[in-house]
Amino acid sequence: MQNIFTLCYHYAIISHIEKEINMAQLLVRNLEKETIERLKMRAKQHDRSLQGEVKLILQNAAKLSMAEATNVAKDWQKRLAGRKYTDSAILIREDRDR
Repeated sequence: MQNIFTLCYHYAIISHIEKEINMAQLLVRNLEKETIERLKMRAKQHDRSLQGEVKLILQNAAKLSMAEATNVAKDWQKRLAGRKYTDSAILIREDRDR
C-alpha cells in the first residue's frame, strides 16, 4: 500500500502590541504509525513536545546549505560594491565624546 501524505498550509495572524506576526502551520497526513512513535520517542529523549521536536527537525532541514549561504553573501557583496562607508569606530568615539 502506497503511503501518500498531503501538505496543507495555514496562516495565522497574531497581533502583538501593534505588530503582526504571520505564522504558517503545516499539516502532514497519513504518516505511518511507526514514524509517529519514533518521533514521540525522539521528542521524549530531548525533553520536548512532539510538535516542538517536529518543528526543530523541519527548521534544521530547511536551513541554507553552505553553497546557498555563500551565494547569498556574494549577491550582497555585489549589491554593496563600490559604496563608501564610515568607520563605525569613529562614529562610536564621536558619540562618546559628546
